[in-house]
Amino acid sequence: MNKHIKIGTRGSKLALWQAYLIESLLQAGGFTTELDIIETKGDKILDVSLSKIGSKGLFTEELEDKLRSGEIDIAVHSAKDVQSQLDEDLELIAFTDREIVNDVLVGNDKSFTLASGKPLVVGTSSVRRRAMLQYYYPHIKMVDMRGNLQTRLKKLEDGHCDVLLLAFAGVHRMEYDDRIIEMLDLKEFTPAVGQGSVAVESAVALDAEKKEAIRKLVNHEPTSVCLLAERALLKKLQGGCSIPVFGLSYLKEGNQYLDCGVAGLDGQTMLRHEAIRLAGETAEEFGEKAALKLIEMGALEVLSALRKK
Repeated sequence: MNKHIKIGTRGSKLALWQAYLIESLLQAGGFTTELDIIETKGDKILDVSLSKIGSKGLFTEELEDKLRSGEIDIAVHSAKDVQSQLDEDLELIAFTDREIVNDVLVGNDKSFTLASGKPLVVGTSSVRRRAMLQYYYPHIKMVDMRGNLQTRLKKLEDGHCDVLLLAFAGVHRMEYDDRIIEMLDLKEFTPAVGQGSVAVESAVALDAEKKEAIRKLVNHEPTSVCLLAERALLKKLQGGCSIPVFGLSYLKEGNQYLDCGVAGLDGQTMLRHEAIRLAGETAEEFGEKAALKLIEMGALEVLSALRKK
């Protein structure tokens, strides 16, 4: 087996942090590595909201093209950015140990909390977060905030908003913990599918021995079983990063749980379901069953109305 691995990654500081993490795990296992920095459509188009661009392959398509051509062996992504339906010639082979999954408020004035009642302008590019804000805190004003973390922080400093609403994982990995004002309750702000983990993708055609070696060095099995359920949920709902589906699976006292749902952008709709995995179910079957429950509750109608908008 060739012990050299070419790693494809986006070029932002956070993406590179993730790529360096994977690189360090592989090097510890005796591999040599090199990085190929690739710009994606999501990196190029910063003046249009994610929901208007469309979610399929927004941050992955260009990396996947290089997987197919063999120019890179693996691509490294934020797990939450990977579309729910992969093409048949591609697969996810590993998920890293998950970071704290909460959303956080980031800003300069620690009195700016969501429940403070103060007039507040929140910057976010996430449709899920916008829908949750509209439902739980309808008095709060929102502005669209695209770009990498450093760009968003500059916009915050320039007065485009009072606070940013972000994932803890990215803020922590970029060492901006001191800017966190509030960590949000998971029962209100349940995260996006995959939030907090780094995913490794390869072509199905990649050498099987190399794939297995990568998986052994990188994959965190407790995280993997949770993300398989979450991604099955999202796939059944035909979801991506531009619709407000949320899902968090976790292990507790020998059981696997899945808190999931769909939020409407009208501020009136919040469908929630909490499921527990039954003996004999695979993680994927567990996620699909939870999605079917949401569909019974009207999830497809909510998502259809959002897509028409």
